[in-house]
Amino acid sequence: MRTILVTGAAGFIGYHISALLCEHGHNVIGIDSLNAYYDVKLKQDRVAQLSSKGNFAFYQVDISDKANFDKLFTDHNIEVVINLAAQAGVRYSIKNPYQYIDSNVVGFMNVLEACRNFKIQHLIFASSSSVYGSNQKIPFSVDDHTDHPISLYAATKKANEAMAHSYAALYNIPVTGLRFFTVYGPWGRPDMAYYLFTERIMKGEPIHLFNNGNLSRDFTYVDDIVKAIDALVEMPPASSPDRIGTTLDISESFAPYRLCNIGNHKPVKLMEFVGILEELIGKKAIIENKPMQPGDMYETYADISHLTETVGFSPVVDIRTGLKHFVDWYKEYYK
Repeated sequence: MRTILVTGAAGFIGYHISALLCEHGHNVIGIDSLNAYYDVKLKQDRVAQLSSKGNFAFYQVDISDKANFDKLFTDHNIEVVINLAAQAGVRYSIKNPYQYIDSNVVGFMNVLEACRNFKIQHLIFASSSSVYGSNQKIPFSVDDHTDHPISLYAATKKANEAMAHSYAALYNIPVTGLRFFTVYGPWGRPDMAYYLFTERIMKGEPIHLFNNGNLSRDFTYVDDIVKAIDALVEMPPASSPDRIGTTLDISESFAPYRLCNIGNHKPVKLMEFVGILEELIGKKAIIENKPMQPGDMYETYADISHLTETVGFSPVVDIRTGLKHFVDWYKEYYK
């Protein structure tokens, strides 16, 4: 069994992958800054759940704090890093840009340097579907250009991909980047639409639908996500020196580097999504239509063929089942 560092372990996806890795017998070192971007108590409760497992250890460390971050590697024989620590949120990046540079650029640089200095066997890191920006062709493929981000958040994730590739090429570090598509489920993020909508419908407060609800998202249930990450841990990409100097497709590299979309491959119209929530909650939503917000994308839709070819990824949880799991958890958690 491996010793695996999960950054952002108190976050939504970080919590779920840490729990699954512990179930499979790995020793998991979880870190998180526990910042106040959203409810800190929710993050602490996730950590409390994980800390009941004998093979999980938690440290409150920010990846932008290089000294304390590096100390984790000197204190533990870390073999694999799963980097999920980041400042998330497209709209938040417009008002708080420097937080994205500190965490998503400076912090990620510290992750790469640690992977180089401590000979990490595989780095898996979170990118985002936001990198596709103003692309019109759907579904989004890792063979598409991603040169036109429309938010600073997306730009930092695009930067992460380029930085990671350079380290894979320079230092032969096996790296897998995952472009997540709207992950949802129990213990989710309160800033996400499904969480906000559920809260406001239950309280009888209006929900805001941007672009009059004329948006689609490739909602992906968290259990499907973490099973794919778990499978990838033991499948680091290999270098291909024979490709140096050859013409490569966008998704190909001579370095030990891969990019994969990780989504459901079934976009859902926002109005359909709201209708399902209304049925599950048993209450109609009060809707306030709002204009399109800066940085938002009209539709996300993942071509998941690369991930399917790599680990046999095939999402199994449909939107109604996944939302029911979330609503049930929400009612239990908030009593």
